[in-house]
Amino acid sequence: MSNTIYTQYNTLELCEAVENIVRETPITDMHTHLYAPDFGELLLFGIDELLTYHYLIAEFFRMSETSYDDFWALDKTAQADAIWQCLFIENSPISEACRGVLTVLDQLGLDPTSRDLNAYRAYFAAQDPSDFIDTVYETANLASTVMTNDPFDDLERPIWESGYEGDSRFHAALRIDPLLNDWTHSCERLKGWGYDVEPGLNERTLAEIRRFLDEWMCRMNALYMAVSLPPEFAFPEDSPRAKIIEHCILPVARKHNKPFAMMIGVTRQVNPRLRLAGDSLGKSSVAPVEALCAKFPQNKFMVTMLTREDQHELTVTTRKFRNLLLFGCWWFLNNPSLIEEMTRMRIELLGPSIMPQHSDARVLDQVIYKWSHSRHIIAKVLCDKYTDLVETGWEVQHGEMKRDIERMLGGNFWRFVDLELS
Repeated sequence: MSNTIYTQYNTLELCEAVENIVRETPITDMHTHLYAPDFGELLLFGIDELLTYHYLIAEFFRMSETSYDDFWALDKTAQADAIWQCLFIENSPISEACRGVLTVLDQLGLDPTSRDLNAYRAYFAAQDPSDFIDTVYETANLASTVMTNDPFDDLERPIWESGYEGDSRFHAALRIDPLLNDWTHSCERLKGWGYDVEPGLNERTLAEIRRFLDEWMCRMNALYMAVSLPPEFAFPEDSPRAKIIEHCILPVARKHNKPFAMMIGVTRQVNPRLRLAGDSLGKSSVAPVEALCAKFPQNKFMVTMLTREDQHELTVTTRKFRNLLLFGCWWFLNNPSLIEEMTRMRIELLGPSIMPQHSDARVLDQVIYKWSHSRHIIAKVLCDKYTDLVETGWEVQHGEMKRDIERMLGGNFWRFVDLELS
C-alpha cells in the first residue's frame, strides 16, 4: 500500500486511502484542559460532566424557563438531569455540543437510543480513572495530550510542588493568564511565594518574574507557555502585559527553546449569570502577532484566534513567518461548517504545514467526539485537495499522503517544539 500511486484515474481509491490514513493515524492533542489521574478532582469524565459542560449550559438557558438561581442551586446530577430533559428529550439534540455527547456514548459502546441516563451513569461510575484514560485514548486513537497547567490554581499547584512525577500519556504546558492579564493581583501572589516583586515592574521585579517562569518550566517540563488574551491585546504598548511578554516570557521561552502560545479573542463574562458559560468573543488585531514574530525572530509563537473574521489575515501572516505555527479551531469555531471552511483555507495557503485541530477538551470523554468529528472533516478536505492535485497530472503516492497527514496530526507540533531557529 505504501507504494500505491494515485492518479486522476483512481480518485475513489485515493479518497478511501485518505480516510483510512486520517482515521488510523494516532494524534497528538496539542492543547487540552485535561489532567492526569494524579490531579484528582481536576480530571473530569462521565455523563454528568459531559452534560454540564458550559457549551450545553448556555444552550439550556436558551431553551428552558428555569431561572439562573434555581439552576445553580441544583447539584451536578440534578443539573445534568435538567439539561438532558430539555436538550435531548424535549428538543432534538442537533447542536454540535449535543451531538458530541451522543457520539461519545455510541463510540464507548453505550446505546444512545435507550435514552437511559441512569444506565450511562452506571457505566461511568464503574470506571477506574487511569484505565478509563486508556479506553478513551484507544477509542479516540490518541498518542498523547498536552494539558493546561496553571501554577496560580490553588488546586493544581500543590500537586506539582509535592513532586508529581508525570504520566507518559500527558504532557504539560505552562499557563500564565493571571501573570499577563491581572498583574496587580499576581504580584501579590508572587510576593507571598517568596519572590521579590513590586507592581512597578522594575529590573529586580522582571528578574524575579523570569525566575518564577524558569522554575515552573523546569518543574513541569513544559512543552510551551500559553495565554488566553482579550480582543484588545496589543503589542507593542506601554502596559504591564506587554512588558512582561517582552522582558520575561520571551527570554525564558528562548532559554528553553519552547514556543509561546497565544489564544486571542476572549471576552470574559459578557453574562456573569452563566458563570463559566458566560464568556464570549471579540474581533482582534493580527498586528500584535506580526510585530512579535518580526521583532523576535529567535522566538517561536503558536497562535489561534477566536473569531471567524480573523482567520484569513492570521493565515496570511503565518505564510510570512517561519517562527509561527497556526493551530486549531478554537472554542466557538469548533463547529463542523467552520472547521471545514478554515481547514480548506489554511491548506490552500499553507499546505501541510499546519496543526489543523486541537480538542480544547475539558472533559476527558470529549476527545472522542471532537476528534471523531474533526477527522471526518479533515479527511474530506484532504480528499478534495489530493484530487485537485492528481487532476493536474501529478502522481500522488500513498506514502507521501501518509507523511503529510502524520505531520498535520502531530508531527508539525513536535518539530516546532524542538525547532532551533537561526
